[in-house]
Amino acid sequence: MTRRRWIADEVSGNLAALTGAHAEHLIRVLRARVGQEFDIATGSVVRRGRIVAIAEGRVEFGLGEEMSVTAAANLTLLLSIFKFDRMEWAIEKCTELGVARIVPMIARRTDTHLVAAAAKRVDRWRRIAHQASEQSRRTAAPDVADPTKLCDAVTLPGALRIVLSESEQQTLFRDVLAANRGQGDTLLAIGPEGGWLDDELQLFERQGWVSASLGARILRAETAAIAATAIAISEL
Repeated sequence: MTRRRWIADEVSGNLAALTGAHAEHLIRVLRARVGQEFDIATGSVVRRGRIVAIAEGRVEFGLGEEMSVTAAANLTLLLSIFKFDRMEWAIEKCTELGVARIVPMIARRTDTHLVAAAAKRVDRWRRIAHQASEQSRRTAAPDVADPTKLCDAVTLPGALRIVLSESEQQTLFRDVLAANRGQGDTLLAIGPEGGWLDDELQLFERQGWVSASLGARILRAETAAIAATAIAISEL
């Protein structure tokens, strides 16, 4: 049976701990008891952990042997902010697939009320990413950045930077990935509901981004994000 994996909140030598609500879930919902074994992620390393102490809001583990882990692709997802229920779905699923970083992005077509509320949603997005990381047995949760204006997001560095565009007629996303496999950090920009405006695509082009298409169908923003992440992780 596969052991459940937890991402440690605290690590010191051969000891690790879950704290706060993180620990309470293990204590109250999963009925933790001393002696139980789990896999404990401590940064880039995963070790076998045995519960040695349980207290209010705290579970401590003694750390044992190191477990083998699979290297992750260095993929940053620039996700234009859209309806929060769908955005949360995209964050959860893209985390499970293995995205390394998520940058919520403010595009011209991002609804103003979503922009106003986005800053208060970041902590929730980070919790969703953390929970999805443990469920999918990652070694660490992706970094979820504070909301960023598109004019700033397009300047982020990367060896390969791709903007998905429904107006792109010639270049397919998979072909771009295949031609640049092994080049290093990859950034992937997903547009808002309604798509990019022409001047936004021109801004990407001036900053050296490659425009690519997922195909002939017009996808919802969350579908495009999940599909593109799955393809990118597979190719990279």
